[in-house]
Amino acid sequence: RRHRLALGIQIIADHRPVAHARRGVGSDRETHFQRRNVGAFLAGWGIVAGVQQSGPVLQRLLEIRAVTVEGVHQIGKQELVDRLALKPGTPLHHIVTTTVKERVESHPWVKEAVVTRVPFHELRISVVERKPAAIVHAGTENFLSDEEGHVLARLGQEDNVMFPMVTGLEAREVMRGDEDVRHAVKSGIELARLVGQTIDGRLQINAANPANLVAPVRGIQFQFGQEAVSEQWERFQRIKPSLKTVTFDGHGRGGNEIDLRYENRVIVRERG
Repeated sequence: RRHRLALGIQIIADHRPVAHARRGVGSDRETHFQRRNVGAFLAGWGIVAGVQQSGPVLQRLLEIRAVTVEGVHQIGKQELVDRLALKPGTPLHHIVTTTVKERVESHPWVKEAVVTRVPFHELRISVVERKPAAIVHAGTENFLSDEEGHVLARLGQEDNVMFPMVTGLEAREVMRGDEDVRHAVKSGIELARLVGQTIDGRLQINAANPANLVAPVRGIQFQFGQEAVSEQWERFQRIKPSLKTVTFDGHGRGGNEIDLRYENRVIVRERG
C-alpha cells in the first residue's frame, strides 16, 4: 500500500510542473497576440492619418489637366468637353468612364464613344460620328438624318440635294425617334442607294405608310411592300429587260407604275 501510495504521490508531483509549464506557454502566446493586434491597429491608424494629410497633395498630383477628343469632324471638340461639366481640379481617378460615355453619346452626332483615363493627367475620348444620309421632310420642316434614321439636325427650310429625301412623316414622330419612323427612313435610304446604282438623280420616297413605300423614279412610280426593299428591287431588275413599255425617260411613257408589294410578282400598270 505504501508503495502504491508513494507512486501515486510521485505521479501527482510529476504532473504539476508540466501543467504549470503549459500555462506559462499559453500566457506568452496570448501576450504576443495582443501586442500584434496593438501594432496592427497603430499601423492602420498611421496609414489613415497619412492619407488624410496627403489627400490634397494627391489630388493636385492626379488632377485632370488635358481632355483629348479624337475622331470628330462635324462636332466641335469644346462642345463635347462642355457636356462633361468637369470641375476644375477634378482628380483623374474620380472619373467614372461609363458616366462620361453616356454624356458624350447623348449628342445626336455621336454614334459611339470610348473613354479612357490616361495616367496621370489626361482624359481621352475617342468618338465615332454618325454620317448624314438623308433629308427627312416632315410637316413643314426638313431634318438631317443618318442611315439608321436618327435625327442629326433640324434644318428648317434648308435642303441638300446631295441626299435622298424621305417624305410623308410627322415631325413629332421624327423628333421622338419612333421605331417605325426610323425603320421607314432606313428603308428609304437603302432604296435610294439601290436605285442610284443604275439610275441617276435624286430619289424622293413617300413613307406616309411605312408598309407601302412609294418612290417616283424618272417618271415611273414604284410601290414597295414590307419585304426587304433589296429583294423587291432585285426582282424588278431580273425582269426589267422584258418590260418593253417601261422607259426611264422622265416622261412616264408606257407602263408608268410598277407594284412590287406582292411576293414573286411584278405588276405593271398604265396610268391614264
